[in-house]
Amino acid sequence: MLNPQTLPSYLIQSDAVRERFARLKAREPILEVRGLGKRFVTPQGEHTALHDVSFTTHRREFVCVIGPSGCGKSTLIRILAGLETQTEGDVLVNGNAVRGPGADRGMVFQGYTLFPWLTVKKNVMFGLRMNGQGAGEAEREAMQWLDLVGLEAFANAYPHQLSGGMKQRVAIARALANRPKILLMDEPFGALDAQTRAKMQTHLLDIWRNVDVTVLFITHDLDEAIFLADRILVLKANPGEVQELIEVPVPRPRGYEQFTSPEFVATRARLDALIHPPVVEPDDDARVRPHMIRLTDVNDVVE
Repeated sequence: MLNPQTLPSYLIQSDAVRERFARLKAREPILEVRGLGKRFVTPQGEHTALHDVSFTTHRREFVCVIGPSGCGKSTLIRILAGLETQTEGDVLVNGNAVRGPGADRGMVFQGYTLFPWLTVKKNVMFGLRMNGQGAGEAEREAMQWLDLVGLEAFANAYPHQLSGGMKQRVAIARALANRPKILLMDEPFGALDAQTRAKMQTHLLDIWRNVDVTVLFITHDLDEAIFLADRILVLKANPGEVQELIEVPVPRPRGYEQFTSPEFVATRARLDALIHPPVVEPDDDARVRPHMIRLTDVNDVVE
């Protein structure tokens, strides 16, 4: 176990990591968010979900967004997808303002959004056919994407015959089939068990290495963010604002053995401090101390 008092700074990067970030920043910007704000009118009055959010993502970068509950993570990604409209600010993809959904952005949600009446192959073909591709061309394209995610053997299966992880791989293939510039993912592995989630994280990195796509990934899992991301955008709540944009010092390629490395643990400690700062005043739950009644033999000790 590493001693928190002797951890290196999360800001320290090895030469290899520093050189990789230099190459990444030399790539053209693909997504620019400038002064983004979002306000909602509620029965209790106006609520500010996002305030002055600004950041730039480069081509083929992997960015994770984290923050406490209520910080506006899902609102942010829905605005980037064109599913919601911001109150102020701009979202640019390749220099063009986002005015609604577009083929330059693919979206994967936490819930399983596959069409249950279509086979796996036809789910992936759906967007291609909607964009005017012929049936034969769309089928060939769909099979290539299913091969990439390792599900070509399940092309004729239906969603109810798949596991949760397999469903999300189909959803990723369907989103990528339209060749988007950006893949937006809203906690896509949040409903999976721990073992399947770990497998999906590895699958996603394998896919990302082989596809010309930029990934923006929403998560509440700090370890997942460090494992996947080049940079981590940390939001604070009430209102949702940028706290920090962290360059992850953990070298690539990534492996689960790195979870105990000094770079990983130092970054985890920084994220923990940002997301879970010390509480100055106890909340209502802390003020209520339950009165425990012994309902078993006092001599029957379990500790």
